[in-house]
Amino acid sequence: MSLVDRPITIALDGPAGSGKSTVARAVAERLSLPHIDTGAMYRAVTLKALERGVGALDADGLQSLLDGTDIDLRDGKVFLDGRDVSAEVRGGPVTASVSQVATNGPVREWMVDRQRRLVGERGGVVEGRDIATVVLPQADFKFFLTAAPQERARRRAAELALEGVLVSLEDVLIGIEARDRLDAGREVSPLRVAEGATVIDSTGRSVDDVVDEIVAVTRG
Repeated sequence: MSLVDRPITIALDGPAGSGKSTVARAVAERLSLPHIDTGAMYRAVTLKALERGVGALDADGLQSLLDGTDIDLRDGKVFLDGRDVSAEVRGGPVTASVSQVATNGPVREWMVDRQRRLVGERGGVVEGRDIATVVLPQADFKFFLTAAPQERARRRAAELALEGVLVSLEDVLIGIEARDRLDAGREVSPLRVAEGATVIDSTGRSVDDVVDEIVAVTRG
């Protein structure tokens, strides 16, 4: 099957706060493709673990949890076992625990399978931290979006402020840097630039500017 007769797949990786979600949504809209936020999927599992009292590092407990779990992304919303949890997955408790849950091998294996099935059915713009390296190494187009830590912290602090959560820029930066270390140093699917990926530094650039670059690459 050629690119002419199937939806294309665009893999977009990058560290926390690099603007992946905003850019991925805009690229998907521009190219009339589904947007698949894999980070939201990990957040959904984390939410369920918190609700069920399963520890973030409890491999057996998380495996049992996944056996009866269904996660779907539709119309910009996150569904967990048929329930819209789009707001809950962005809450503080989930944010504080998702990195640890995501380091769990069985969780990542389950996610990779589910993500591949979603993309196989729909194509789309897929964002995360190991999409081009592990989940979709054969993606039609691969991008790695990054930005300076201070810039990423400013963006995240602004997002939190819009949600009514006031956190100092220093605290957000500390959290961003800690997440970077965890993502880059984990044994399973560490964050890294995939072979053949186009690296885009969004520091000081507008969303439209970055989206224009990605769309230009995909259109050749």
